[in-house]
Amino acid sequence: MALAQTNTSMPLSASVTPDDWARLERRGALNRAGFLSAIIIFLTIVSVPVLLPYLWLLVKSLTSSDSEVSRLVLWRSTAIAAVAYLGAIALAFLADRLRKPALSWAALGVVVVILVAIFLAPYLTFDNYRFLWNRDIEGTGTTRMDLMPSIWAALGSSLAFAIAQTLIVTIVATPAAYALSRFAFAGRENFLRGLLLLHAFPALALTVAIFIQLHYMGLLNSLTGVVLVMSALELPFAIFVLKGFFDNVPWDIEMSAVTDGATRSQAFRMVVLPQVRGGLIAVATFTFLRGWEEYVFVQTLLIDKSQMTMSLYLFFVAQDNMGADYGMIAAVGIVYLLPVLILYTFTQKYITQMSFGGIKG
Repeated sequence: MALAQTNTSMPLSASVTPDDWARLERRGALNRAGFLSAIIIFLTIVSVPVLLPYLWLLVKSLTSSDSEVSRLVLWRSTAIAAVAYLGAIALAFLADRLRKPALSWAALGVVVVILVAIFLAPYLTFDNYRFLWNRDIEGTGTTRMDLMPSIWAALGSSLAFAIAQTLIVTIVATPAAYALSRFAFAGRENFLRGLLLLHAFPALALTVAIFIQLHYMGLLNSLTGVVLVMSALELPFAIFVLKGFFDNVPWDIEMSAVTDGATRSQAFRMVVLPQVRGGLIAVATFTFLRGWEEYVFVQTLLIDKSQMTMSLYLFFVAQDNMGADYGMIAAVGIVYLLPVLILYTFTQKYITQMSFGGIKG
C-alpha cells in the first residue's frame, strides 16, 4: 500500500521541472510587482491633493508677486518634485540590486539640486520674508499692519498658549486616566461614556456661554482665559486616550513594586509612568497642535488682539494683502508651519506607535 502511494506520488514531483519552478518564481515576482505598483499609484493619487498645496505654499513664499513668473515657477517646481518622487520610487524598487544604495540616493539628490539651480533659483527671492526683520512693510497698501504686533510677538504668544494648554491637559489627564483605569467605583462606565459625549459636543455651540462666563470671571480678552477654555475642551479626549495606555500596563508589574516596599505613589511614578511614556508624548503632541492651530476661540475671546497668536496674525495678513501680495501670505504660512514640523520630527516615532485599547496604530 505504501509502495503504491510512493509510486503514484513520484510522477507528480518528477513532473515539476526546474523550468517550471523558475516560471512560478517569475510569475510570483510579477504579481508582487503589480500589487506594489497598484498600491503606490493609489497612494500617490491620494497624496497629491494633500501635499501639492504645501509645495506651492513654499514656492510661492519664495517668488515675486509677478503672476507670470509665479505660475512658471509653480509648475516647474511641480515637475522637479515629480522627478524626485519617481526617482525615489525607482531606487526603492532596486534597493536589493544596487551595490551602493547610498551613492544612488546621493546621485538623485545631486540631480534634484541641479534642476532646482537651473530652473528655479534665478526666480527665487526672500523679499516676502521681510516682515521677519522689518515691520514697516512698504508698497503693500496695508492699513492695519502698523497696529499689529510683530511676527515674533505673535509667535511667542502662540508658543505660550500651546505650551500652557499642553501642560495643563497632560498634568490633569494623567492621574484622572490612571484612576479610571485602576480603580472600580460606582458610575465608572457612565463617566467614561460622559467623557466621549463631552468630546462629541460641537464646541462652537458653547461660544456665547463661554464668552459670558469669561466676562464675569474677568478673564475675557486674556490669553489665560483662552488657555483654560481650550484645556477644558481637550481634557475629555485626552483622559479617554490615556486610559487606554494605562489599561495596557499589566497590573502585576505595579503590584510587584508595591510588594517590594514601594508606595502606590512611587509605583505610579517609577513603574507605571515609564510604561506609558509614548502615550503621554503622543497626547501632549496632539494637544500642542490643537492649541497651535486654534482660531475660533482666540478670535472671539481676544477682543483687542493685543496678544495676537499666529493663527490671528495669518488671518489679518491675508485679509490686508488679499489680491496684492500672496507671496507674503505664503511666507507667513511657512513660518506658521515650521514649529509643527520641528515638533513632529522629534515625536513621530511615538505618534506612529500609539495604541488604543490594545490596538496599535
